[in-house]
Amino acid sequence: MTRAPGNSHSPRVTANLPRWLNWAQDSEHARRVTILSRTPIFAGLPRRLLGRLAVQLFEKRYAPGEVIFHEGDPGKGLFVVLDGEVDILRETKEGEQRIASFGPSSAFGELALIDDLPRSATARASAPSRLLILYRSHFETLVAGDKGIALVVMQNLLRTLAGYVRATSAARPSRSEAPVPASAGGGIPDAPSGR
Repeated sequence: MTRAPGNSHSPRVTANLPRWLNWAQDSEHARRVTILSRTPIFAGLPRRLLGRLAVQLFEKRYAPGEVIFHEGDPGKGLFVVLDGEVDILRETKEGEQRIASFGPSSAFGELALIDDLPRSATARASAPSRLLILYRSHFETLVAGDKGIALVVMQNLLRTLAGYVRATSAARPSRSEAPVPASAGGGIPDAPSGR
């Protein structure tokens, strides 16, 4: 029996694989699985489940300066950076402020997997970027079929959110250090003065 160059499987075996399993021989799919395995939100998922997840992701390219989503847009999915870099920006009184940057194997927009609230910041590509998008509807379908994915991803989401809360708390002065306006009602910061 002759084999195609670079193919270790006989033509007969390959021909008998179910069509949905063709991704197993796809090098780009393997690369996606590897990147997902390095992404904290998917940490701890076995390769089998990462493979199922990878086929649910939509890929999109962004040019430098192209906006991925605006602050206030509805959150519809999670983004994983395959290549490139994305800045997360927030509008302040002083103008646009970069609050985070994400490179390969990192994810952002994870809150869209758990709620329908608007985006809290703008995401913009700062270099040519390829992103994988996991829409909430696809995530919900995937989770409904395998509760193991749900458990691992939700644990990772909780860790991520706890990290955000801790970072925010560390950046703010404690109540004892915060200045209290003398004219404020009862010494409570930002309380109405009653005038």
